Amino acid sequence: MTRTKPNILITGTPGTGKTTMSSALAEAAQLRHVNIGELVKEKNLHDGWDEELDCHIINEDLVCDELEDMMEEGGIIVDYHGCDFFPERWFDRVVVLQTENSILYDRLSKRGYTGSKLSNNIECEIFQVLLEEAKDSYHEDIVVALRSDSIDDMDNNVSDLTNWVASWCNNSVQSDNMHD
Repeated sequence: MTRTKPNILITGTPGTGKTTMSSALAEAAQLRHVNIGELVKEKNLHDGWDEELDCHIINEDLVCDELEDMMEEGGIIVDYHGCDFFPERWFDRVVVLQTENSILYDRLSKRGYTGSKLSNNIECEIFQVLLEEAKDSYHEDIVVALRSDSIDDMDNNVSDLTNWVASWCNNSVQSDNMHD
């Protein structure tokens, strides 16, 4: 089955605006937003709680099994801070959101992040860990890094990605017609 709509992975350090942007993009581009953190809680796709990191220990196999059929259909935006365990074939675009460190620090502090959880996430951003992970896990020509410091950045990103989705859908229809 050929997908008629693209799948997009939105990744980045916590606090970069993944969920906010994914929701806005899903609405603008008529795609379905799947927040992996919410899915893990809702469907118990985890192996317990990590006290030190203050989060669920996600079971990557269970998450992938849960998403498989949906991803085959297409039109899905996956929102998660990791990206290396999803099958490469699932995504047509991988977006890594990046935020200036002082802005990110404020956002995470407001969320109640402290100590090692706060410093680990800031270091992750400084060293561009998620951008490197995305480039190592997916074809480099589908990976894009986007600024996410402000509402204007988010609006521009949503607009650009909505245009990209429309273009992808048009190209997909054209290539289907060529094969008829």
